[in-house]
Amino acid sequence: MEKPARFVLKSLREMVYEYLKKQLNEGHLEQGSFLNLNEISEELGISKTPLRDALFQLESEGFITIFPRRGAMVNVLTLEKIRNIYQIVGALESAVLSSVALRLRSEDLDRMETYNEEMRAALEVDDFDLFYAKNLSFHNVFLGYSDNDDLLHSVHILKERLYDFPRSKGFVKDWEVISTGEHAEMLRLLRKEDYNGAAEYVRDVHWSFAVQERFIRKYYFARSAELDRKRGV
Repeated sequence: MEKPARFVLKSLREMVYEYLKKQLNEGHLEQGSFLNLNEISEELGISKTPLRDALFQLESEGFITIFPRRGAMVNVLTLEKIRNIYQIVGALESAVLSSVALRLRSEDLDRMETYNEEMRAALEVDDFDLFYAKNLSFHNVFLGYSDNDDLLHSVHILKERLYDFPRSKGFVKDWEVISTGEHAEMLRLLRKEDYNGAAEYVRDVHWSFAVQERFIRKYYFARSAELDRKRGV
């Protein structure tokens, strides 16, 4: 007998939080701008209480800063902040891979290889959303073996800060191609059971700010400067 579907009722705070995250993702709330709380409350037809609670959560995750008597400002993703995120995510993913590597099965590595091939295919058709989804899936294979929910939540939020602020629709294609090559090297090390080498590679190459900096600058800042130039800013 088929089990009935489970319905998860979200709190008003959760719905407001997801609405604001969507606005950030789609670029409707610009970095460095202050949120019009009265306008948001009126648009959603809610009181300030669930809005305030959602803002506290967004602040704790680094998306906004709340200033007393001034309101809430969307945080700017600076080069220093990106450097910090890379260091943290690299350390966390490396630690997870080192601790779970012995539990990875050949089927897991095959699945990671499939995701990496699908990333390459997405590059061929300029589908960034698909590329990004498969990239997350690749890393989630080994992250999924971790029992540390706090760690996994931190990694998830930090990646959102990098990639959904807002979600870019463009590529730095040479960077993405190199990224799939790095994935292939991670798999090579795992298949030869060099687990420490794979974990170090994740930290010291794949998530190394120094290694990736030239692409980071191009992805986050060169395109922004070009858009500002076209707008006459």
